[in-house]
Amino acid sequence: MIFDDLEQNLAILDHQHLRRHRRVVDTPAGPRLTADGRPLLAFASNDYLGLANHPLIVAALGAGAQQWGAGSGASHLVGGHLRPHEQLEERIAEFVGLPRALTFSTGYMANLAVAPALVGRGDAIFADKLNHASLIDAAIASRAEHKRYAHNDVDALEKLLAVSTAKRKLILTDAVFSMDGDLAPLPQLFALAEKYDAWLVVDDAHGFGVLGDSGRGSLAHFALPASPRIVLMGTFGKAAGVAGAFVAGAARVIEWLMNSARSYIYTTAAPPAVACAVLKSIELIEAGDALRSRLRQRIEQLRVGLAPLAAAHGWRQAASPSAIQPLIVGDNKAALDLAATLEVRRLWVPAIRPPTVPLGTARLRISLSAAHSAADVDALLTALKEAA
Repeated sequence: MIFDDLEQNLAILDHQHLRRHRRVVDTPAGPRLTADGRPLLAFASNDYLGLANHPLIVAALGAGAQQWGAGSGASHLVGGHLRPHEQLEERIAEFVGLPRALTFSTGYMANLAVAPALVGRGDAIFADKLNHASLIDAAIASRAEHKRYAHNDVDALEKLLAVSTAKRKLILTDAVFSMDGDLAPLPQLFALAEKYDAWLVVDDAHGFGVLGDSGRGSLAHFALPASPRIVLMGTFGKAAGVAGAFVAGAARVIEWLMNSARSYIYTTAAPPAVACAVLKSIELIEAGDALRSRLRQRIEQLRVGLAPLAAAHGWRQAASPSAIQPLIVGDNKAALDLAATLEVRRLWVPAIRPPTVPLGTARLRISLSAAHSAADVDALLTALKEAA
């Protein structure tokens, strides 16, 4: 029967403790929510500044729908590029300090657009081994040679670049790595891009809104120049609290993407009301130093509290300065059991397992938000101590 293989594969996932299950959340995004009918204190969201349910953004979304309708009606190039889309692209380019920007419905679609548009057969992509799945898929879709270097190993990357005979070269990296929370060495990567005449494509999904002056992201955090060889991707569904993504870079790069990127050309534009909401979100991000300060306080509080627990119980605390604070347990079942024990105490911390992370590094991915209080973090630390 055609279903036999599927049943066997699902049974294998069950045996390996790798089968995924969704939770149904019955309340708006936030630290305190109801999932599957249970009230929980959640450390499971990428809403780093607590903006996903901000009343001003909600109002902007509603007002945008009233003025512009529920949908865009067409792809951007056919007739669905409405005034709010244009205003958002102009605002984003100004905000991140690059000449021009292009908006997408999701970060995955934005990443799928860039690499295949810039390189192809006979070219080479040099990618960090811990890059997000969308960057891996983009590299494969490009049909360029796909060279992977050890995580954040600049020396290994240079060795690959030095011997490459590819016509065009592209360095591809996350800025903040989604499962480890650490930062890419962007200044060193940019220096190598200059030295070897390569593109530097940066996925700033987890840095945009959080890092840099006024939350402008990882390029601002490292004070990198607005070089025409840098292409920046960022998302609106994490710190910005809404949905969608952008790619920003030199004007000719964005013009080429608009004319060649399949994930841009062949899809209906996002609802214009979403662009209205993101425009309001950028205002709040730009004025959000207090939110970022509160987030940094929660990060420091958690890291200090986790250190003795990890040392005592054989867990590993990742070297992360970001809102993503993984607690590496190792075994898949052990990570699931720890997450389940926390849930009994009404805390939701997701267990992340392969293939999302390497074998033997199953973990709790603790995501912090400016909306978390000091008492929330204390409650998590207490529950972890009791669970251990």
